[in-house]
Amino acid sequence: MSRRALVTGITGQDGAYLARLLLERGYEVYGAYRRSASVNLWRLDELGVTRDVKLVPFDLIELSNIQRTLEKVRPDEVYNLAAQSFVGLSFEQPLYTADIDGLAPLRILESLRTLGAGTRFYQASTSEMFGKVREIPQRETTPFHPRSPYGVAKLHGHWITVNYRESYGMYACSGILFNHESPLRGIEFVTRKITSALARIRHGQQDCLELGNLDAKRDWGFAGDYVEAMHAMLQRDEAEDFVVASGETHAVSEFVERAAEACGFDLAFEGEDEARRGIDRRSGRTIVRVNPEFYRPAEVDLLIGDPSAAHAKLGWRPRIGFPELVELMVKSDLDRVAAGRPLL
Repeated sequence: MSRRALVTGITGQDGAYLARLLLERGYEVYGAYRRSASVNLWRLDELGVTRDVKLVPFDLIELSNIQRTLEKVRPDEVYNLAAQSFVGLSFEQPLYTADIDGLAPLRILESLRTLGAGTRFYQASTSEMFGKVREIPQRETTPFHPRSPYGVAKLHGHWITVNYRESYGMYACSGILFNHESPLRGIEFVTRKITSALARIRHGQQDCLELGNLDAKRDWGFAGDYVEAMHAMLQRDEAEDFVVASGETHAVSEFVERAAEACGFDLAFEGEDEARRGIDRRSGRTIVRVNPEFYRPAEVDLLIGDPSAAHAKLGWRPRIGFPELVELMVKSDLDRVAAGRPLL
């Protein structure tokens, strides 16, 4: 009999890649989604798995709905990937972010505890919890210092997962994932904002790309690799939290430079701070500008993870490196623009 998995956030980047992985491994996959006027399944469509996922309405704010769904599905594994995951928006909607990212994991854990079915639970934690980093690189034992409502809310979700594991003996663990991207990334995130804008500039549909802090450094990997670590965490004899990262860090400006090169531009940055701009040497055009409106109230300057525990205990290593990731995303957006497809 095949194992049964419930994936919240099934319509997101990670949900789509995880659904494909689980289906390939013989799971019966239930995709939990928030009921609304329309459900956007474009990521599942792109991966060709929409018909194989059983969609179930699942409201992270409504405890009774969570309980009924879990009782109906009786999953062997639950992957809680649903979140308000845009850091910038969390400053504008801190209460909503706290409820969805902080309290919702508690609602699911309490429902699973009451159900008593022995379901294994995965919580999607984030490197943003490290925030103002206390050590470099960041590992499982690094103290947290979140710098956004998103990071603070995710920290509650992380620690309540630890608490239920220690208090009730539940198989509950968190993956502290560093930035992971793909052609399925939402266009509001900086990586897709970069690749989609440069693709539109290349095809004459946009004049300039505006960004905030070009010096922020992140540890970027491929989402398709990172969902393999999620699955591996729920297959061990004992639950444990893991940092999942590439172990490399790159500035936003470097991502822009590599993406511009993949688009056929010869980019050079000039100026400092708010006057900094990226100029295409071939045409002399300014195609990248700094816009202070995109600065965060409190910035996370440097994130770089130490994935050695995941290497040793999960046997996990990323297959796609930073240069290949950027090229993959650029090619996908160039193809979308050339074909007249929407940049979702």
